[in-house]
Formats: sequence, structure tokens, C-alpha cells
Amino acid sequence: MKKIILLGLFSFLFSSIQAQQNDFKSSKTQFMIRGYGSASYMYVNSEDEHDSGSTFEMGSFAPIFLFKLSDRLMFEAELEFEYEHGEFEIMLEYADIMYNLNDYMTVRAGKFILPFGTFSERLHPSWINKMVSMPLGFGHGAISPSSGVGAELRGAFNVGGSNFNYALYSTNGPTLSTDAHGAGMLNFGSTTDNNTNKAFGGRFGFLPFSDSSVELGFSFMNSVVGDAHSDFEDTKANLYAYDFSFIKKINPLGGMLDIKAQYNQSIVDDATYVNTHEDGDVETLVINDNKSSAYYAQLSYKPTMSSNAFIKNLEFVGRISNIETPEASPETSNQDSRTFGINYWLSWRSAIKFNYQVIDGMGGHGPIDDKIFTIQWVIGL
Repeated sequence: MKKIILLGLFSFLFSSIQAQQNDFKSSKTQFMIRGYGSASYMYVNSEDEHDSGSTFEMGSFAPIFLFKLSDRLMFEAELEFEYEHGEFEIMLEYADIMYNLNDYMTVRAGKFILPFGTFSERLHPSWINKMVSMPLGFGHGAISPSSGVGAELRGAFNVGGSNFNYALYSTNGPTLSTDAHGAGMLNFGSTTDNNTNKAFGGRFGFLPFSDSSVELGFSFMNSVVGDAHSDFEDTKANLYAYDFSFIKKINPLGGMLDIKAQYNQSIVDDATYVNTHEDGDVETLVINDNKSSAYYAQLSYKPTMSSNAFIKNLEFVGRISNIETPEASPETSNQDSRTFGINYWLSWRSAIKFNYQVIDGMGGHGPIDDKIFTIQWVIGL
């Protein structure tokens, strides 16, 4: 059924593009480089003495390349240059081509940020993220996808004063980890497919008010995640997300109130994992009820109506987040995070952030009790 839907979708897209092939012609092309960058200082007081200490971090630089061939045809790409843990890395965040079919539909293909919830697609860049760190389960060690390689159809429309947006996509999908360190967990970001099946997913957003101050979203992804011709070739994963956004100027509060929240859940088929250690010992690990979840809720307030120039550029932020993975997994985790921050906006696209974060709970290697203070300077180009 999934293949029939995808075939019908691609046939419709091809016929639509053919009908508008004259729109590829353009008398003027446009090229632009944008991006963002950051640098920071971090002090960590950890339960593990090896993780404690302070350091300046070189941060990262992420140039974004935008190329417009015509009013309908565009290309975008983002590279990330980062120096972390003593190593310099260059990563391709996304690179995709887009074509506007009409006022309500856009198709794109390549590697793109997935609309699984809103954090990865809309909020993760350092100058947009109101915190220095990512919520638990959304950055490193995420239980949900951030990007994928495939094709997508997206758009928006208005009905009776309410706005709706949608995105449907097919990608190579996540892969299943079967080794002794991460058995039962999903790996995201693979550029190749490990089987003949494709992941299918999407997001639907509803903005009930005419000022678009509130948005409610639901996301899903279904995929076969096991390697082809292996004992796990029929293992499937179902992922879901719910997101909420509220942003509005509140006159009695004298400023902007911004609330964001998202809940992610990953459900992987039960499976038995067998690992042979270097000494020849065989370990059998049975993971039933393989469910992982992560959520965050964030509240920020900016006194934009203050008559004091210094105060009106301040922003006060608080966030809670949590991640839980199966107890039977080698990477079992049950962690909570509480983060408080004050940002000072030098301009609408540059800020200095002061964050204090507390992380506690159980991780893959034992108890966690970290207290982290960070100063970060970010800029959007």
C-alpha cells in the first residue's frame, strides 16, 4: 500500500512539473550566502570527575548556500564546520532542490531537515535556539530523526480563517543498532538504505487563530529498520511526535511570551540480540516493549515594551526536558534536565546567552549529576 501511495504521489508531481516546464526559464538567477556561528565557554561540575572542568570552545560556523534559478526552482545547502573534542569536522547538514508546484504545494528532494515536530527543522540553529544546549533526546543521542535523504511534498492553506500546513515525505529511514553497545536503538542520519523498504512520514500543523499565535502539530514516521538478509530484516519502527507553539505580545506583561513544547516517542519491534565478545563469551539480550520517549517544554519572556533600552533587549528562558529508553537496552537512560537562561540581544540576530543547566538521573554508564554553566555568543549571518 505504501509503495502504491508513493508511486501515485511521484506520478502527480512529475505531471505537475511537466505542465509548468516553462517556469524553469528565467531571465535572472540569484545566489546568496547566509548562515550562523557561535563561540562559547563552559564550566562543568559532574559526578564523574573526568567530565568536570572548564573550557573555551571554538564553537561552529554554518554557511548556508541559497540558489534561485527561477521563481519556482531553488536549491539550498548547509555545511557545518565544527571543532569538538580536539577534532575538526565538516558535515553536510542538508542539500536539496525545491520546486514550487503552486501556491499550496512545494516538492523537494535530496538531504533535508525532516519536519518531525518543529525543533529540528525550525529551532535548532544556535542563533534561533534560545538555549545553548539541545533538549535531552533531541541533539546528540536523539531518539527521533533530524534529517533524511529522500523526497518531500509540503504546503499550506487557509480554511475559514484558520491556517493548516502539511508535509509528506519518503526517505531511506533509520537503521537498527544490533551491537553490544546500542542493541535495539535507532541510528539516524544514514545517507544510504540498509534494506529495500523506504520510510514514510509526515507532519500536519493546525493554527486555529487568524494571528497564527498558536500552532498544534502531529508527526509520524513508519519504517523497516533491520538490515536486509539479516535476522532483523522484518523489524519495524513507528515514531510519533506532538508539538505546541504559542508566541504573542502580551500587553499586561509588557512584552513577548513564547512557549514551545514537543513530545517524541519511538516504538521498535521486540527482538533478540546475540553478541559474541572478544573472549568468546556469547551474550543474549531480549528487548521487549522497546519504547523510547523524549520531551521538552520551554518558556521565554522578552520585555520588548520596556522604555529602558537595556531591559528591552533581555530575554528570560526556562526549559525542562527528559529522555527515557528501555531498561533492557545497553544504552538505557532515564534523565531529567532543568535549564535556566538569560539572553542579551545585541541585535535581532546576535545574542550573548548565559545558561545554567542541571542534568540528573541514570545514563548508560551509571548515575548522572551534572551542573553546567555556559556562556555563548551567537550570530546569524
